[in-house]
Amino acid sequence: MPLKEAKARIKINNMLIESGWRFFADSNGPANIQLELHTKIAQHQLDAFGEDFETTTHGYLDFLLLDSKGHPLVVLEAKKEGLNPLTGKEQARKYARSVNCRFVILSNGNIHYFWDLERGDPYVITRFPEPASVVGYEAHKPDPARLADEVIKDDYIVLTQRPNYASEAGWKLDAERPKFIEENKLRFLREYQLRAIVALQNSARTGKDRYLFEMATGTGKTMTAAAVIKLFLRTKNAHRVLFLVDRLELESQAQKAFTFLLKNDFKSVIYKENRDDWRKAEIVVTTVQSLLFNNKFRRLFSPTDFDLIISDEAHRSIGGNARAVFEYFVGYKLGLTATPKDYLKKLNASQNDPRELERRILLDTYRTFGCDDGQPTFRYSLIDGVKDGFLVNPVVVDARTEVTTQLLSDKGYAVLTQTEEGEDQTEIFIGRDFEKTFFSEATNRIFCKAFLDNALRDPISGEIGKTIIFAVSQNHAAKIAQILNEEASIRFPGKYKSDFALQVTSSVMDAQQFTINFANNNLNGSANLLPGYKTSKTRVCVTVGMMTTGYDCTDILNLCLMRPIFSPADFIQIKGRGTRKHIFNADLHDYNLANQITTQVKDRFKLFDFFANCEYFEDKFNYDEVLKLPKPSQKSSGVEPGSQPAMILEYERQGPDMLFPLREIAVGQDGMRIDRMYFNRFEDVLKADPIVQKGVEDQMWDRVLDYIKENLLNKPEEYFTLEKLRKAAGVDRRLSLREIIEKAYGFIPEFKSKDALLEEEFAKFLAEVKPTNPGSILPMKYYFKAYLTDSRVRGIIDSKKLIELNTNPTFTMQDYKAVPEEWRTRIPDYIKDYVPLNQFAV
Repeated sequence: MPLKEAKARIKINNMLIESGWRFFADSNGPANIQLELHTKIAQHQLDAFGEDFETTTHGYLDFLLLDSKGHPLVVLEAKKEGLNPLTGKEQARKYARSVNCRFVILSNGNIHYFWDLERGDPYVITRFPEPASVVGYEAHKPDPARLADEVIKDDYIVLTQRPNYASEAGWKLDAERPKFIEENKLRFLREYQLRAIVALQNSARTGKDRYLFEMATGTGKTMTAAAVIKLFLRTKNAHRVLFLVDRLELESQAQKAFTFLLKNDFKSVIYKENRDDWRKAEIVVTTVQSLLFNNKFRRLFSPTDFDLIISDEAHRSIGGNARAVFEYFVGYKLGLTATPKDYLKKLNASQNDPRELERRILLDTYRTFGCDDGQPTFRYSLIDGVKDGFLVNPVVVDARTEVTTQLLSDKGYAVLTQTEEGEDQTEIFIGRDFEKTFFSEATNRIFCKAFLDNALRDPISGEIGKTIIFAVSQNHAAKIAQILNEEASIRFPGKYKSDFALQVTSSVMDAQQFTINFANNNLNGSANLLPGYKTSKTRVCVTVGMMTTGYDCTDILNLCLMRPIFSPADFIQIKGRGTRKHIFNADLHDYNLANQITTQVKDRFKLFDFFANCEYFEDKFNYDEVLKLPKPSQKSSGVEPGSQPAMILEYERQGPDMLFPLREIAVGQDGMRIDRMYFNRFEDVLKADPIVQKGVEDQMWDRVLDYIKENLLNKPEEYFTLEKLRKAAGVDRRLSLREIIEKAYGFIPEFKSKDALLEEEFAKFLAEVKPTNPGSILPMKYYFKAYLTDSRVRGIIDSKKLIELNTNPTFTMQDYKAVPEEWRTRIPDYIKDYVPLNQFAV
């Protein structure tokens, strides 16, 4: 056997064993792999195949994978490394038909395809499917014609909720019908939701298996997804569905929705709560982060475990490395997003502008779902929702102070400052520097008073309408909540007793429950002013990153942006918290009071923009209301009215010093003992902190990271810093804080080396781009690794000074020319979009 073919065979053998196939009988069962010498095709079959039939010397199968009864299940056609596995496609099809197999695997050891002969084209996989998974997949017979022809009316979901509803008296009587619908919580599809499903059916009729719904926040993406799930399961085009979300709170929310809508026909579970029996459910919900963690999805699932994969907020849940999870499975793919691609059509930003990355993610989202022409399978915008009466638009309140009026730069928030000598200079502030540098007490009070003076009021109780404020940091959120409570005690004496505003961030215990209580109108009590009217006693939730994606609280009347926003997707999501309609009378439980008050329907909400975010994202914005804000007084701020804040850098002077004679001590590979102890101490601190522990258990990674940065790093007690921790770990690359936490809590046994991480990233790349010339894979891999790890090579490629490769020792011109021309630019573009360079730095 040629060397290259032998290498391919070794890789394939290992992958088969990894996926549970057996060359020999063991405690798990009899052997279920037959090699070519054990499975011979009759000569008359070979003759019928024709002269172009590519065979081994004896005309045998490469591998035949068997089911538990010893019957043929999968034909595996192996090619040597230099050949494209697809060259054996027709040969393998004939093999498969001769032994009555529906499934084929084509592999050369580097690229692998799974082919369902009854469905369509071969699909790139990164792991071989497990025996039980293939058996389960075989049990369902996809029928695209039935999928396309299924008749769907507005009661498609209701027929699952209450199959005989149409024959009941409450439905038949027109006068009783509204009450019957409300009491039984029947959910009828809206007209545009029906159009979305029909659009998917029409797309499936043409042979497409990827779809994208672009639907504005508040238009019922989950309801529409439930109808799609029923469509696939009912028509037997799927036997199990995977629903991916990007936040833990959305995981629970989606599972409850599917249970409520579909439980009479299909079982829905959250994976982490049903690790042992998830296969008994037709709908499995999980966060993409939990599957991506340490490549868990490859160990937990087989590529054939799910026939329909739905990605909620697709531009986020399949962005970056998360795409590897999405592309791992071979089923139909549906993406849901509220962020329109053309939202950025006028953008002419630099590569450093955070909006440019967002634009590329959005464009790539369209490409991922087969919408290369920029048109989603179905689109229903905020404008459509407002026009049809389902959503409301904001009244944008331009509420900029003199400081926040400064333009946002490409890298951060640019503010004109003065040195002690009186010289003007421009400072760029990023992250926590906003709050540290110029969020004085006076500025915070200006924000709060402007909001209180101009907020929309609840139409029933007359108090400040329910509000979400988005702050810069947790520390800033605490300050804003305190100022609001102080102001409320003056303006509404004796009414709220410090419950008017509440900080809702990851550092606050039970913060997630607070968000639920706020939506249910019982946060710190309800009916504060009118006993017969249920509305949250707490009127304002001050948060940083919570209560954005997927948070459903229809009676929100005010949103305040007390921080700059750099992501268009985040801006749209935050704005979407206020677009849902609400009938306030539905919360009136006092019969007499209800008869006195006319129907009060939410027809607008206010969006207070203190940082010119709207101007940042739009060329022109029609501001409906402009406030003249009071200037900070000299007494409260210590700054002359109208002047810019001063930048004064202070440092502690040291006395005279003396340099002792130098000596050098070489430190071994494992570092110094003090370094190792330093890292262990930090792990102990992480494991002992109840907030970190709870956040890790709930997989609220963003909040955990934010909490650690603000409360455990750079503190005088131990003075843990991320740089010191990275050095103490003794790894040949830069570690992320997330990895350090995962190691501390035992999610990963050890940190991956740079080379292991490079191999992992290249495998994800292959799964995404699916190169058609296997012979070029090794040069591509060398190029991929060199560009990622060698800053000089990266600089040469980016600057197009290729002649310098002639003198470069690590990656030469000869190496570069070995890479096919189309990949010389595609590989750097892919890396820039999906692979964080920082993790490979030493």
